[in-house]
Amino acid sequence: MIAEELITDHIPPLSPIDAIDRALQLMDDFKVSHLSVVDKDQFYGVISESDLLGLVDLTKPISACKDLIENVFVTEAQHIFEVVKVVNDHKLSIVPVLDNEESYQGSISIAQLMHIIADMPVANNPGGIIVIELNQNDYSLHHISGIIEENDTKILGTFITSHPDSTKLQLTIKVNRTEIASIIASLQRHEYQVTFFHDNGSASHDIKDRYDSFMNYLNI
Repeated sequence: MIAEELITDHIPPLSPIDAIDRALQLMDDFKVSHLSVVDKDQFYGVISESDLLGLVDLTKPISACKDLIENVFVTEAQHIFEVVKVVNDHKLSIVPVLDNEESYQGSISIAQLMHIIADMPVANNPGGIIVIELNQNDYSLHHISGIIEENDTKILGTFITSHPDSTKLQLTIKVNRTEIASIIASLQRHEYQVTFFHDNGSASHDIKDRYDSFMNYLNI
């Protein structure tokens, strides 16, 4: 799924001539903390509620706050995963979408992203969750998937988390079975360090905490 398919029509952009207090009112009305600044189809950037709340004169136009406008956006053809990365990198509540000529097409809201992600098979289908910690040099999805498939199980999805100051990474795997004790045992026999798992409805507290933290972040 690409960005142009995710655009939310009901969130209006700001005009450079809109007053700051109108911008804050719109953010409150639409439950977002950012809005695009657009003049006709010309995109200027994104402005945040936190920056505007720090200003003294709320009657001034948005055009008087040029130094607070951040030039961040995605293009129509970018994949949903790239959209999520932009959201994460810039801590946005909406993401502007531009065409190839950099004309404003609309915005994507966090609520829309949540809806689409929740409908993905990796999130929507039942299954077990496994988290493996390993060195970056030891990462081989081909080898790990082979072990899992030997247990008559399919991988529904994976994602990797890592820290810049560490050579370790964590691989989270969603599989199409809830009873995964045999998979855990197989991975451990191959000397993979399984740090957490969700087995037949019993989740480790850490997995639940990670999920809750992610959902809380998406609701910024």
